[in-house]
Amino acid sequence: MLSVANLEVVYQDVVLVLRGLSLEVPDGAVVALLGANGAGKTTLLRAVTGLLGPHRGKITKGTVHLAGAPITGADPADVVRRGIAQVMEGRRVFAELTVDENLRAGGYTRRRADARQSYQRVLDLFPVLAKRRTAIAGYLSGGEQQMLAIGRALMAEPKLLLLDEPSLGLAPKLVEQVRDIVKEINQQGTSVLLVEQNAVMALSVANYGYVLETGKVVKDGPAAELLADEDIREFYLGVGGSFAEVKSYRRRKRWSA
Repeated sequence: MLSVANLEVVYQDVVLVLRGLSLEVPDGAVVALLGANGAGKTTLLRAVTGLLGPHRGKITKGTVHLAGAPITGADPADVVRRGIAQVMEGRRVFAELTVDENLRAGGYTRRRADARQSYQRVLDLFPVLAKRRTAIAGYLSGGEQQMLAIGRALMAEPKLLLLDEPSLGLAPKLVEQVRDIVKEINQQGTSVLLVEQNAVMALSVANYGYVLETGKVVKDGPAAELLADEDIREFYLGVGGSFAEVKSYRRRKRWSA
């Protein structure tokens, strides 16, 4: 579904953020992209969706393909029409609009009959939104806003859904709900690229995972194998005892081998 090959991204013609990054999202799969703050996760999503420009970034090398067709540097609106939707970090709902208006904005470019079907699908996925259709989005709880942001993206009926830190700032129970929602969306036929720092949540729902550090992939493999990996557990789950600096050095040395 998505293929990224040898991608390099530079901000302000000076800062090299992605350093030859390559990854794939197979059709029908959930792929997790793990990494600490500043690793380049959000930059990758911007490169895929064409949103580097407003942040003074540009692709200097590499390619991005969707279902075999090149979309490297494509206009964001064209990327959406081709079948990609993104839920940005921090939810970014239209705070002054109602839940209903937010959802309808997500389906603005689609035919009315098709948008109605998507609208019903979203309400079936998120019963809480069905109950709060007339509520102002800015007054929803954090979990409800996250559901609204995902629902708004689904109104475009994407082939590929990009989720940027959907569990950020949510209570553990809500994180479980988001995980289950991602699983249900995927089972309904949508491929998912899940960007997360919550390794347990991401790898529990993903088929495959990549670990990103300083703009490059340092480890990848089936999700179950990554979840059982000593380095992943130490770095993301805090398992592994003391001597953190020494272990960090050893981990980086192994990952760069």
